[in-house]
Amino acid sequence: MNVRIGQGYDVHAFGEGDHVMLGGIRVPHDRGVLAHSDGDVVLHALCDAMLGALALGDIGAHFPPSDPRWKGAESRTFLRRCDGLLRERGWRVGNADVTVVCEQPKVGPHAPAMRALIAVELGVGVDDISVKATTSERLGFTGRAEGIAALAVCLLVRDGS
Repeated sequence: MNVRIGQGYDVHAFGEGDHVMLGGIRVPHDRGVLAHSDGDVVLHALCDAMLGALALGDIGAHFPPSDPRWKGAESRTFLRRCDGLLRERGWRVGNADVTVVCEQPKVGPHAPAMRALIAVELGVGVDDISVKATTSERLGFTGRAEGIAALAVCLLVRDGS
């Protein structure tokens, strides 16, 4: 088989702070997130999708919150390492689609920068990366502005395909 599909999901509760990290971009917000690393739900969901496509477990297995090395870590580090795991096995991301679920902050104005950063990190074209957002119509924890979530799906292709 020359393609594999993976999906990922991540969520973090809001806490004190003045920004959230989304797709490697510092997005101003009146709250931060509670997390062991920088709490970037976009990159965490994408990493889970990448790892899942090759049945390599989840982000917690590779970067456990119990390991002090990952305290405050930039999630771009996780993305690079996951990409390395794929490439070591002869795979690369063909395309990825990420949806952020939140009432605030507004994601749309920052989505082009997120797409560009992710594309550079994965060595793909910006047209191969989608980042978009939706609300939950004020329902559930995201609707009550208690936290933020992201869902991701990615297609892996054999390197050289």
